Amino acid sequence: MTALLEVQGLQKRFPMGGGGMLPCRRAAPSFLHAVEDVSFTLRAGETLGLVGESGCGKSTLARLLARLLDPTEGSIRLGGQEIGAIPAKRFGAIPATRPGAMPSTRPGAMPPRAAIQMVFQDAEGSINPRHTAFEAIARPLRQLSRLSGAELRTRVERTAALCGLPAELLGRFPHQLSGGQKARVGIARAVATEPALLVLDEPTSALDVSVQVVILDLLRSLQARTGAAYVFVSHDLNVVRLLCDRVLVMYLGRVVEEGAAETLFAAPAHPYTRALVGAVSVPGRRKGEERVRLSGEPRSPIDPDPQACRFHGRCPIGQDLCARAAPPVHELPGGRRVACHFPLTAGAMAAA
Repeated sequence: MTALLEVQGLQKRFPMGGGGMLPCRRAAPSFLHAVEDVSFTLRAGETLGLVGESGCGKSTLARLLARLLDPTEGSIRLGGQEIGAIPAKRFGAIPATRPGAMPSTRPGAMPPRAAIQMVFQDAEGSINPRHTAFEAIARPLRQLSRLSGAELRTRVERTAALCGLPAELLGRFPHQLSGGQKARVGIARAVATEPALLVLDEPTSALDVSVQVVILDLLRSLQARTGAAYVFVSHDLNVVRLLCDRVLVMYLGRVVEEGAAETLFAAPAHPYTRALVGAVSVPGRRKGEERVRLSGEPRSPIDPDPQACRFHGRCPIGQDLCARAAPPVHELPGGRRVACHFPLTAGAMAAA
């Protein structure tokens, strides 16, 4: 099947300034390497999970994919059309030719902003407090799909119903809604234009566990109905295990492992992935199985050494080679990839 989303060599570096006390003795500028050389593909209807510690670059990568940030380098192709080179401000102003329209493959054609939408972690903070739930859902339809009047009201009410929002709640302001209701408004706003790609940045992290389950069921049912692809950012590995088809594990801006969710959780090939999986209660873990405990703190993402593994110093199986050379990417059976000099096998995992 042809990939919906193709990402190649994606990088995002934020300048940190530099310079000394005297203007004539300025130091070279420093950069925070938030996302470094990330590549992957995503098919229509597939869910890709992004996991890793806080500060590993998950949310920055999500915003690059949603075209809220401009990449420093690399390519983002949606439906075969390059979108990474379009400035974020200009990309946001491009209307769709029809609701949910896919990008044209004609040379020079501009993809519709409606084809990519994002659900944010802070549902309350991402909704204008002066807008009712109706207006929050209606705004992208006005701007991107050019709907108005009765057609607009019908679309908003239909989308709200699909997301479990009763019509009587559409006239309420955010402060009059519960956390779960605000989350539904954020989801309804994102799916109203029928996007081909939905980027979800920890959409359930601020909700009670019982509400999380309802929202996750909603996301599954919407995907089954629309066929949209999901990029799902989360720190909850059990949620990722249940919802996602494939998983990208990130560490200090780099992808250290990629693979099918079931395989990756059952037999992680990177020491960092193994530590992440071992830190949570995962169904099927053998009783008494020892967890990997990492020592030390993550290295600084500001101007990291390009000639060393970024996990070196915390890795329980690290060797001298890891400090001298960045690890290659190994292709493993089943479409898995792992960036490690010494990827874990069943025997290595038992001995580690």
